[in-house]
Amino acid sequence: MMETEREYGEALFALALETQAVAEFEAALMPVETVLAENPDYVEFLASPALPLSERLAALEEAFGRYCPEYVLSFLQLLCEHGKMREVLDCIAHFRRLATAAQNRATAVITSAVELTDSQKTALCEKLAKKVGKQIDPHYQIDDSLIGGVRVEVDGHTIDGSVRRRLGELKEVMSS
Repeated sequence: MMETEREYGEALFALALETQAVAEFEAALMPVETVLAENPDYVEFLASPALPLSERLAALEEAFGRYCPEYVLSFLQLLCEHGKMREVLDCIAHFRRLATAAQNRATAVITSAVELTDSQKTALCEKLAKKVGKQIDPHYQIDDSLIGGVRVEVDGHTIDGSVRRRLGELKEVMSS
């Protein structure tokens, strides 16, 4: 983990705890993260020392000032002032990891071969919550190369119930 990511992410998290606004900060950072991830040229603009700092700070204010709490906007401006805008997404990701852990939540990346129904999603999340002892924040993906079944990544563990994995195991047994 990079020092900048840890330092700034933890500082923002400490401020969120102190102001009892973890959920508010997390919600405000979601659109910021989306905008910056989808617009890497904007991040480069904000990181460019060729442009006056006042212009870059004003651009942050214009882009996010109406939507972000004052402390979140100040966090973004601080990163800009210290020449750390290229690490902003890593800092936000670290903040999100801390917030998730503090709220006894776990993020699960659920990959299936086809779209799951609402009842399948609910049942899967309930089983995962019991297994890991945390509330699950699911993120769903479709990967038709799985052929069938589901692969789940949660808390650094992978549960692979895909047909593709099972066929791979069968192939390995047959070639031995």
